Order: sequence, then C-alpha cells, then structure tokens
Amino acid sequence: MSSARTLPAGVVRPRASAGEAFLWRAWETGERLVSALLLLALASPLLLTGIVIVLLSRRTPLVAHQRQGRHGHPFWMLKFRTMWGGPERAQRRFPALISYVREEPAWAFKASDDPRITSRFARFCRRYSLDELPQLAHVVTGKMALVGPRPLTHGELKTHYGSAASEVLEVKPGLTGLWQVMGRSRLSYAERRKLDLALVRSRSVRGWTTILLRTIPQVLSGKDSW
Repeated sequence: MSSARTLPAGVVRPRASAGEAFLWRAWETGERLVSALLLLALASPLLLTGIVIVLLSRRTPLVAHQRQGRHGHPFWMLKFRTMWGGPERAQRRFPALISYVREEPAWAFKASDDPRITSRFARFCRRYSLDELPQLAHVVTGKMALVGPRPLTHGELKTHYGSAASEVLEVKPGLTGLWQVMGRSRLSYAERRKLDLALVRSRSVRGWTTILLRTIPQVLSGKDSW
C-alpha cells in the first residue's frame, strides 16, 4: 500500500527540537539493544514454544503475515502459529520454519471463540502475547518499534482506516501501543483507529515510555486478550 508522506489538511506535525531529536535517536538505539538482549534471554523459551507448536499442530511453528510498515513499505511480520483448526491437513514434513500469508479478512471485531484456535496451549500463547515475541527481531532490524501503531494489512488499512492510513504510517509500527493498554481485543477497528491516531499525533518519548511500562502488567494479566 502506498502512503502519502504529507499529512491530512489541518494536521500539522511540529518540528522536533534538537533535544527531542537526540532523545528519539537514543530511544531507537535503546529499544533495539533491549530487544536484542530480550531475544538472547528468551532464546530457550522461544525454542521450546516452537517445538511444542510443531508437536501439537504438525505444521511450521512460525507464520509470517504481510503487513504495512512505515510509509507503507510491506514486510513479513513473524508470529508463532496459534491457529491450526479447520480443513487444512497437517503436514508430515516441514520444508521450512515459516509459512507465509499475504492477506487476511478485515473483520470488524476479533472473535473470542475463533474456531481455528483449537489448542489450550495456543490460547495461552495468545492470551499472554507469547505469539508476538518473535517480532522482537523486527525491532532489532528497525522494521518495527517497541511502541507504535500495530502493523496492519493492506485490507485492514483500506477498510477500517481509510484516509487516516497515511498518517498512521508516518511512524514505525510497534509491538504495543495505546489501544493495547486500553482494551486490546475487545476494541473495534473504529476504536483502534481513533487511539492509533491519538498515539501518532501525541508522539513523545515520555508518552511512549508510559505506554511501554503500562504494557507489562497488561500482558501479565492476560486481560482483554484472545
């Protein structure tokens, strides 16, 4: 999805001061370093999670969804596989570790009883966001940030964000954001769009640090996540 680099009429992005620019450079360097350290520290649990998924699903442990990154540049976003119900047959061999998915339906709500989630372990991973941990690798490479609007598909942006898509795509997509600490899965796309716009328009190191700190208890509680 292409993205205009100019903001919509009436929306003015204030120019960052030299001090603010320095803080953002320090933030970006720090989040990439922290993400790399987390990947190293979590290497064994991540490997174990992948093995369990392979044994339960008989399919590749990782799924890559094509999402829109900053300025609309597409990238393959990694997640642990948590859906393996339905007519698809289990694979006997694994030619690769990753299955690639280009597009998904742009549903208005995220269903809490999705029939494709047939495993208690998969539901546990989704409730506590364990399936999102492989995306730390995207933060290390600079494709994602720890805080920002969640990376969406072309269809989701077109259907639910419309003219606001270009503004949301002005910044890197993030692991967490404003709507992830204010309702998560129970929110509609309209509510997520409103909060993503508020996040981008009020962008500050202090605000994003607050969101990051609020994410920790939110994830540990598993509230509003499915």
